[in-house]
Amino acid sequence: MDALSELNVWRRSKSLAVNIYRAMSVCRDRAFKEQITRAAVSIPSNIAEGYERSSRKEFARYLQIARGSCAELRTQIQIGQDIGYFSKEHGDNLLKEALELTKMMQALINRCRASSQQ
Repeated sequence: MDALSELNVWRRSKSLAVNIYRAMSVCRDRAFKEQITRAAVSIPSNIAEGYERSSRKEFARYLQIARGSCAELRTQIQIGQDIGYFSKEHGDNLLKEALELTKMMQALINRCRASSQQ
């Protein structure tokens, strides 16, 4: 196992992306499906890219980008609930995980910033 796969926020965000892809596999609304899956896959992808960068400052910047994608995803999940693509329960579970990921990324951002100021 590589170091990235030991990063809990990356593992969980990858799992969320897989869950979104599976949930949207039967969706016929191509534009919505592409938008929500793009946002979902952007989260672990940006975490991974930032993790491989040369400094904590750059890692924090990519975490911020991933956090933005997570906010986009939360909005799309809520829209998906409103138009019936997700049940309330399923959407709420996805939203709960996305919000937890946002908090985890913010904590990592704060740690990166603190350590780069030392």
